[in-house]
Amino acid sequence: MSQESEDAAYAAFVEAAWHRHLRTATLITGDPHRAEELLQDCLVKLYLRWGRLSAGEPHAYLRQMLVNGNVSRWRRLRGEHLTGDLPESPQHRNDPLGDRFDDSDALRRALRTLPARARAVVVLRHVEDLSEKETAAVLGCSLGTVKSQNARAMVRLRAALRENEEVAR
Repeated sequence: MSQESEDAAYAAFVEAAWHRHLRTATLITGDPHRAEELLQDCLVKLYLRWGRLSAGEPHAYLRQMLVNGNVSRWRRLRGEHLTGDLPESPQHRNDPLGDRFDDSDALRRALRTLPARARAVVVLRHVEDLSEKETAAVLGCSLGTVKSQNARAMVRLRAALRENEEVAR
């Protein structure tokens, strides 16, 4: 395959995959700006490997890159202490969640209450619709870890969403 045709295939992939993976990145990071930055970084890395990946599962590979990139960022920041309240993320007209969830802001706030790994499990299982086995493979953990993280995360999410609902009344 010529470089021009590989570039065209890559451009078509990015155009078709952008919103889907931006939604995933937004839910994993909890911040639309960080999500876009993460996705762009991962797409650059994907482009460098495109010749080897284009025939396989580039969506799965990109999803794995998003999760790993966010975990790496989280590990770097883990030692830092944030003070004060975190600013609320602004509403965007091109909200990657808008077409899927009625109250995306409440969901995004609830997801931000979860630890990074639990948030990744929920997003991969319930937004990306991966099986428990596929989620474990993406996260590099055991099936039991996915099950327990998901169960605990769903309890916390339900409580956070109920709390948001009560505050809104």
